[in-house]
Amino acid sequence: MKIAGLETQLPAAAAKETGKTEGFGGVLAEAVGKVEALQNQADGEATKVARGEGNLHELSLSLEKADVAMRVAVKVRNKLVDAYNEVMRMSV
Repeated sequence: MKIAGLETQLPAAAAKETGKTEGFGGVLAEAVGKVEALQNQADGEATKVARGEGNLHELSLSLEKADVAMRVAVKVRNKLVDAYNEVMRMSV
């Protein structure tokens, strides 16, 4: 966001322009986006094979990549929930 000729930007706007993510939320959003992209790629490969255009080797690789990425994402989510619960159990 530019204000009256000043070259200041909000962190989110600067991250969009430079392509870099800042902060924990940005990193998580980027990781979820990558998992989604892998799943979409696997869906595309499955569609190609169903039409008779793709090959099974590429399909199996895409499906496995998407599966591994989803497993990692679920494990990270579980660790984050565990950490949150641990912090909430702490007494002040």
